[in-house]
Amino acid sequence: MSNTSNFRNAIRDVRGQSLIGPNVIGNALPYLGGGLVLTAVGTYGGLGVIQSYPNLFFPSFIAAIIVELILFFVARNVAENGNNGTALPLLALYSLLSGYTLSGIVFVALGTQGVGLQGIAIAAGGCGIAFVAGRSIGSNLSDQDGMALTKTISLGVIALFVVMVGQLLFSLFGVYTPTWLEIAISGLGVFLFAGAAVVDFYILPRTYRDDQYLSAALSMYLTYINLFIFILRLLIAINGRD
Repeated sequence: MSNTSNFRNAIRDVRGQSLIGPNVIGNALPYLGGGLVLTAVGTYGGLGVIQSYPNLFFPSFIAAIIVELILFFVARNVAENGNNGTALPLLALYSLLSGYTLSGIVFVALGTQGVGLQGIAIAAGGCGIAFVAGRSIGSNLSDQDGMALTKTISLGVIALFVVMVGQLLFSLFGVYTPTWLEIAISGLGVFLFAGAAVVDFYILPRTYRDDQYLSAALSMYLTYINLFIFILRLLIAINGRD
């Protein structure tokens, strides 16, 4: 959920802006692809730890989340300042850790009847469809429609983040979300991050210069990782119901 701040900053920066980075998305795509590959490597490593050293996974998972959050803010600031040489290895490590923390939900998906590898493929395919549709729609939005969609998605993601925090706090006290509500939350997450995929193609060329491609890649990376997570959550909730 780290890209809630990205949305707010983007809305602030994009007002009245024409394209300042017409090629920034094209420049970012190889780094987005590389980050996703590293995430897959991190996920594979995390699954190996779960299977071989299950008692070690949870403490290492918590440590990875903490380091991941620190890396996110540091790498984002470095990338936005145009220091790509320093930002690139930080983002590479961030992608690996992100994959490691993803391994938990992937493990659950693999163990859920009706999801498994097929469900993971569906989630990945859904991200691919969102990319193609987002590129087609977002690149052709008018300024009025683009800003309206950006504000709507921004508010929705913030609301979703609040719900997720509440869900986490309740779970700490042993109160778990009923299946129907989990399906609703996951479905909302899929809808919002599919919308964010459209917003990226409108807002990033108006927010980042062509040489700030790593910042654009990070924003897109967060969109597709979150979309992948919520598609998996939705499939798990549907197939795991009593």
